[in-house]
Amino acid sequence: MTEPMMDFHALLEKSPDAEFLREMIAFAAGRLMEMEVGALTGAPYSEKSAERLAQRNSYRGRDWKTRAGTVEVKIPHAFP
Repeated sequence: MTEPMMDFHALLEKSPDAEFLREMIAFAAGRLMEMEVGALTGAPYSEKSAERLAQRNSYRGRDWKTRAGTVEVKIPHAFP
């Protein structure tokens, strides 16, 4: 008997758009983290502000396992 629905992960791996989907996930996650760190520090990346609460230092890379596969994200690092 056949399964009425295909496994999402199996479907993605068969699709040529799997890499595109992973890139979209990485982009969206990166933008959300940039916005969050911008709110935390009081200024967007590479902008000077008198209201700045913390400094941004660097990024650390992490692998994020999603249903679409493993996505490499760069997590911004800020310190007070």
